Amino acid sequence: MKQERVTPLWPDRQPDFDRLAKVFWGTEIPDVVPFVELFADQEIVASVLGEPVMYAVGDRAAREAMLQQRIRFCLTVGYDYVWAYPVIPGLQVGIGESILTGQDTASLARPMRTWINEARGAIATMEDCERYPWPAPSEVDYADIEYLAANLPDGMKIMGTTTGIMEWVMWLMGFVPFSEALYDQPELIEAMFKHIGDLLAAVYDTLASMPAVGAVFLGDDMGYRQGTFIKPQQMRQYIFPRQQRLAEAAHAHGKPFLLHSCGNLTAVMDDLIGIGIDGKHSYEDIYLPVAEAKRLYGDRISILGGVDVDMLTRSSEDDVRVYTRRVLEACMPGGGYALGTGNSVANYIPTRNYLAMLDEGVKVGRYQ
Repeated sequence: MKQERVTPLWPDRQPDFDRLAKVFWGTEIPDVVPFVELFADQEIVASVLGEPVMYAVGDRAAREAMLQQRIRFCLTVGYDYVWAYPVIPGLQVGIGESILTGQDTASLARPMRTWINEARGAIATMEDCERYPWPAPSEVDYADIEYLAANLPDGMKIMGTTTGIMEWVMWLMGFVPFSEALYDQPELIEAMFKHIGDLLAAVYDTLASMPAVGAVFLGDDMGYRQGTFIKPQQMRQYIFPRQQRLAEAAHAHGKPFLLHSCGNLTAVMDDLIGIGIDGKHSYEDIYLPVAEAKRLYGDRISILGGVDVDMLTRSSEDDVRVYTRRVLEACMPGGGYALGTGNSVANYIPTRNYLAMLDEGVKVGRYQ
């Protein structure tokens, strides 16, 4: 395998996916608390490395250059894995008026910030659904993952991830039409979830079968600060059985199944644990601090990340260090915890604060 030549910020922290797997499975306490994120924005990746920003656009060579940059970043900051996505053609949320754009005001701004249009999407009727160019599993492109597999540094694995079942349905319809269709067009809702659920079940079976993939990570935001986007009984009808299929596909290949979901999911956490998630990521202090999540659920699943993004964005470096130490003191006992942000390493988080969080993880997060 091709070994990237980089100088880690913490040279004694070499990649070792087995330590991360111990956290996911909850089988053993590792030597140190590992780090975990769903992803880091490209602007953060470049800032840490002191390199130009590379985006996943252009020809194959440009994509591979970006993936090499991602490897350098993961080695530099001490991750035991590289995140990667299969490319699923046909699930285009940027059709027509389904995507909005605006100026990015982050400190590490990108050319344009984008949002999903909540008011409308590409599919509004059963006729739209039937005409939509749904991709076949054979059309999914795993080239990025295959490239990373051929270039992984020793000790690293790939974290295979995709957008989630609920997210894709909401994005393709727009949240407002989706919410109305739950009551006005239940046959459309069922068809939408079937299309997405069946496709992702095949994708996760393929991802989990790849030797270089160490775990799979579903990104499926299902709530906001006050609760779930839709009623728990609707989630039990449409979403959880299909997420369970993904967990079963991962487990059939001996791989952990992890869930990233924003929002207050207190009303459905028992459901999520019941369908077989091995770890939960994304926490926010305003509704569930990660220390409280560890107390409530840490004996049944791994607790991942949780350093509040608002705190990381607005606080001083010293305050970030104090906060991170408190999180570690609360979440380290008994293992089953990996350090990271409460959501992702967004480009509006000051790089110095992100690195301060990791530095405290190195200093404090030792079991032996």
